[in-house]
Amino acid sequence: MNHEIRIANLSEIDAAAKEFLSQTAGHSLIAFYAPMGAGKTTFTTALCRELGVREDAVSSPTFAIVNEYRTAKGESIFHFDFYRIEKESEALDIGLYDYLDSGYLCLMEWPENIENLLPEETLKVSISVLEDGARVLRWED
Repeated sequence: MNHEIRIANLSEIDAAAKEFLSQTAGHSLIAFYAPMGAGKTTFTTALCRELGVREDAVSSPTFAIVNEYRTAKGESIFHFDFYRIEKESEALDIGLYDYLDSGYLCLMEWPENIENLLPEETLKVSISVLEDGARVLRWED
């Protein structure tokens, strides 16, 4: 089944995050494919906020590769940024599969850099930027 959520502007992002979490319930591995500046980290922040993570706790893990946050229920969320990964072995060196196999929500930016390591059940979400500045999230499950 194909899914799509349109976000016309930032004022709609929290509602979009809530809808996204509702539609993707049951998926713990979510990979966001989008060009630079499309809003991957901004949307991840909105998802975390919806799950009760303090907004000031969320930041792009560009240099750390992975950040861990806690939801209001005390559950972990792992936020990855694979932008700086040049070899898949670098992702393995951080214990990638320990995170992915944890059962906790894993939100991944720049997954194309580790494509061959992603488990089959990874939900692949594309974010497109429209001419009017709106964002469209699309996925199939």
